[in-house]
Amino acid sequence: MQTTARSPAPPSLLPSSAPPQPHSAFPSLRRRDLLLLPAAALALSLAPAPPPASARGLFRMPPQRLVNRYYLVRAGESVYEGQGVLHTNPVAKTSVDSGLSPAGLRQTARAALELQRLGACEDDCWIWPSITQRAYQAAEIIAAANGINRSKIVPEYSFLDARGLGAFEGKSLDTLPELYASDSISPDIKPPPISDGTPNESVADVFVRVTQLMSILETQYFGETVVIVSPDSDNLSILQAGLIGLDLRRYMLVSLLYSTLFACFISGKYGTVVFEVF
Repeated sequence: MQTTARSPAPPSLLPSSAPPQPHSAFPSLRRRDLLLLPAAALALSLAPAPPPASARGLFRMPPQRLVNRYYLVRAGESVYEGQGVLHTNPVAKTSVDSGLSPAGLRQTARAALELQRLGACEDDCWIWPSITQRAYQAAEIIAAANGINRSKIVPEYSFLDARGLGAFEGKSLDTLPELYASDSISPDIKPPPISDGTPNESVADVFVRVTQLMSILETQYFGETVVIVSPDSDNLSILQAGLIGLDLRRYMLVSLLYSTLFACFISGKYGTVVFEVF
């Protein structure tokens, strides 16, 4: 009779006469062994790892907290402002006429000394100016007065542009109350458009830009001091309103509020304003 050779039993099923091996700190487990583990042990092993404590998500306004310290500076009077004319077209933001006027140079020097008095850059700082001529000039003056190397000046190319005023472009500064009256009705109302390429931005449009700026700063730095230099006040007032959760229709109150609380207002109709954010 023909017989069929049987395969040897798996080693794990054969009786072993070998002496027991020392206990391993990392024993290998078979599927059968896993099925016999207590349910609690399985639940523990499958529990998701806790999220990192230092993880930072999407920046929202108002923030629960800020990881950096910020000083907000409005650049001094521009040549156009000295002539009493509104000029916000970004095409000309690097032109000489968008630079600081003689009065604007004096205002910016006073702001730089005020930052020095506040100790803003005692432990070093980053200076983030708009690429607009007057804002970048102001940044260089602040850096010089506070002993900051020019390598710490980081130009911002779009998020800090002056608010585009549409059909108000080229008009007298005295027409601004008309714009602010519509802002107080709704942050979504845009100035009338114009065909010369000047944007017509609502308060909500500017709010999006400054929120994007803060998203970059809050993720790029941690525990740093950042001096933000804007070519106009609307950017800073809207940013401040967002940071404290103020209704955007009331953003114009921020300048008065913070100048009163921190005594950092530098007088002048179109002068420089310094805010400190905690």
